[in-house]
Amino acid sequence: MSSKFMKSILCVGVAVLIAAVAWGFLKVYSSYNKNLSKIEKLNDRLSTLRAAMNVDSIRQYNMQKIMGIIKKHNSSMPSEKVYDIANEIYKMSLKYSNLNVDLICAVITHESAGKWDPEITSKDGAMGLMQLMPVTCSYLAQAESLPMSSPKKLAFNPIYNIRMGCRLLSLLVERYGVKGGLAAYNGGERMASIWLNNGKEDQYLWKETREYVPAVFNLYTKYQKRGHEFVSSPS
Repeated sequence: MSSKFMKSILCVGVAVLIAAVAWGFLKVYSSYNKNLSKIEKLNDRLSTLRAAMNVDSIRQYNMQKIMGIIKKHNSSMPSEKVYDIANEIYKMSLKYSNLNVDLICAVITHESAGKWDPEITSKDGAMGLMQLMPVTCSYLAQAESLPMSSPKKLAFNPIYNIRMGCRLLSLLVERYGVKGGLAAYNGGERMASIWLNNGKEDQYLWKETREYVPAVFNLYTKYQKRGHEFVSSPS
């Protein structure tokens, strides 16, 4: 055999060997990628599961806290109604980013004179858990696309009352901040605006509103810092 022929055979052999090694490498690499893809998918599923578990744990904690607060103030309320009210409050805390269960519960506790009675009525005619006036109730019911009914029936329905009240509270907190929003919820937007523009001087608020804002804010702070005390309460 000539040297050229031998070299040709040698080159072909080397090429075949390289091709075989490359093919083997590709198979290994492909298998590695498939396994890596499976691992990544598994990690994604685990992350989703952990997130779901965290969300569920947060919901359970908040639900227990709300139910504990309700039971503390109205021990005779049926458990099913307690759950439904707590669930609506939790839903509103998710719907409105500037509200949380502590603030909503603080407003309800104060507005209902600490009774959490869905049919409580003030001497001025404000009704239900979040004490809505008839005109305000009619306007908010329309905004919430609630079934047409009398303001009294709407306000005495605790789920509708919370839905309407939280819509109003969120709007006021967005415009005036938490304390300004509370002042507006109790005394009206005009007075709250004047109060804020004058350095929160008490002279610009009605006496009731001067007492209302710190009272609700203190409850809000209490529920935030000592919420665990209500979680162990009977539900």
